[in-house]
Amino acid sequence: MTLRHLLLTACLCATIGAAARTISTPHGQWEMVWEEQFRGKHLSDTWHKIPRMAPCPEWNKYMSPDESLYRLSRGKLTLYGRMNDSQPTDTARFLTGGVWTKGRKLFYRGRIEIRLKMDNATGAWPAAWLLPEIGRWPQEGEIDIMERLNADTFAYQTVHSAFTVWDEKVAAKPKSGFTAPIRKNRYNVYGVELYEDSLCFFINDRYVGTYRRQPEYGPEQYPFDRPMYLLIDMQLGGHWVGEVDPRELPYRYRIDYVRFYRKKP
Repeated sequence: MTLRHLLLTACLCATIGAAARTISTPHGQWEMVWEEQFRGKHLSDTWHKIPRMAPCPEWNKYMSPDESLYRLSRGKLTLYGRMNDSQPTDTARFLTGGVWTKGRKLFYRGRIEIRLKMDNATGAWPAAWLLPEIGRWPQEGEIDIMERLNADTFAYQTVHSAFTVWDEKVAAKPKSGFTAPIRKNRYNVYGVELYEDSLCFFINDRYVGTYRRQPEYGPEQYPFDRPMYLLIDMQLGGHWVGEVDPRELPYRYRIDYVRFYRKKP
């Protein structure tokens, strides 16, 4: 190959790389500023395993650092939900894996995309969501980029705050949750655009819905304009998803990538 051909090839590769870092949505053009591709044999410094807490919220009930719940291979992270047959000193019936960026990376005013693939099982509740590092739930807000139950052919995208959870004075609250179809047994891309005054949700680049700030309801209606960390975790059982069928375990929850974009001027 001549030097001229080498230079042309290098230029073409650079052009393709630059194009891949810029995307267009109904709300404008975005430039990718950060990406996690889960390459290597260990989690990058951005992530660490979610510990089981005390007191323990329902979603965190079976969280464990057990190595059998985490697998990095071919540029993908797989989280598992299993029967507890490996930790005799742990009284939990099931064990689940989860990772977060708490204390390491925050996301603020941009677009997040996460490419995910999930098994199908009764009582399975995989999720990807955002929380602030400071404050209490639900006052400081929660943004659910993806929640999926059992073997559903759709996913939930929802916001939670003191306004959505507790306020009973407003009879007709703005819609705080959306659902949209997903491609079952395949990878799907879940996204949210984080604005000062609104949150716009997407699945597979299709617009799903928007939650807007409405100043007439006070600051507790929209506490979401703040830096937040990302959680991606496997959950089993609970009052919303119902009982777990152990015969359908282990459950695999696969993460291909996470991308964060800034809107171009």
